[in-house]
Amino acid sequence: MDDAAILARLAELHPRVMDLSLGRLERLLARLDNPQHRLPPVVHVAGTNGKGSTIAMLGAIQRAAGRTVHVYTSPHLVRLSERYVVADREIDPDHLMELLARCEQANRGESITQFEIMTAAAMLAFAETPADLLLLEVGLGGRFDATNVIDRPALSVITPVSLDHQHFLGDTLAAIAFEKAGILKPGVPAVIAAQHADALEVIMARAEGCIAPTALQGRDWSAEAVDDGLLFRGQGRCLRLPRPVLRGGHQIGNAGTAIAAALLLGRQFPVDEGALAQGLAGAVWPARLQRLSLGPICEALPAGAELWVDGGHNADAGRVIAAELATWRRVRPSRSIGLVFGGLDTRAPEAYLAHFCGHADAVRTVAIPGEAHSIPASRGAEAGRSVGLACEASPDVAGAVQALVRELGPDTTVMICGSLYLAGSVLADHG
Repeated sequence: MDDAAILARLAELHPRVMDLSLGRLERLLARLDNPQHRLPPVVHVAGTNGKGSTIAMLGAIQRAAGRTVHVYTSPHLVRLSERYVVADREIDPDHLMELLARCEQANRGESITQFEIMTAAAMLAFAETPADLLLLEVGLGGRFDATNVIDRPALSVITPVSLDHQHFLGDTLAAIAFEKAGILKPGVPAVIAAQHADALEVIMARAEGCIAPTALQGRDWSAEAVDDGLLFRGQGRCLRLPRPVLRGGHQIGNAGTAIAAALLLGRQFPVDEGALAQGLAGAVWPARLQRLSLGPICEALPAGAELWVDGGHNADAGRVIAAELATWRRVRPSRSIGLVFGGLDTRAPEAYLAHFCGHADAVRTVAIPGEAHSIPASRGAEAGRSVGLACEASPDVAGAVQALVRELGPDTTVMICGSLYLAGSVLADHG
């Protein structure tokens, strides 16, 4: 059975795509003998942007220190099994099917969401295979997210909070931060990345209310780019480290969050400067400012043209991608920059695309293949033109890239962006 068929079958167990609650999953986990109580120490990570990159770097640091790591992230790009890294290896698809079947049998046909039953399978996988540490990414929000069945993690982490999923989490930064801060637990230390003032006030109030000690960026630790490296100050350390291999100025903050987390874990999981440096240099996290070199679109490009992909999908992600394109333009001012955009109708495309004014010379919009909630290419083009971009619709990604290179010339950098689902469809053929 392929991934689409599995997800369709799981979707039949609950009529709503999103219904944040812990009760359904707690019921199922009890029938499975509560595997969430038999896990290695957990680092629980919430936030709007940067969760995956922070987890990728923290995991690489721990592996460089000689440890074995479980990882649970979402959504997947190409394969459902990507969400489950068991003892440093992506789970075998057949094993995953067995775990899901066990969960479905124990659920007895009762109402439960896709994500909840997939999280139950993760808890089984991680409880039944030894590892030193589990890095657990929140799916949505935090307070009622399925991953919040963990009663007492070793560490909580909150990456930057911004507006996203307002139809589920609330219309303001304060409301969204309240949901994210729901992962903080009494007495459990927390690393807090730099936040907007409205979000920070809510997060710190929650931390104080549950007496969770915090390591706050800008107060307790800092990370900044220096020359070709990174300078981290905090927890009595001043460390000169290599710049993270993950591209983009925003990754400096994510790297700092990962370093702060690694140092806070240091009593139980000590790391030296060599492990920190090796982890930053060796982290892998696809579809984050990733250059593509394989596949049919790349093969059809003229010499000199470049193809990149990024899965960031909210307005703040648009801001950091546009900032990176601005940096590239300063370094190589003779090159043109084209954008291929595709997004979901759960977000206003104007808020994302507005950041690219002055940074993209031309934009082509596409519908995301196989996504019922994709923004039509014509609607995306209208949104782009409304914020001042030279924007036209294209039938597909290959056609969009070809049109941009014809218009802008062979010395063109093309960025495909707007949705993880678009990035996943591209990486399926160009990974």
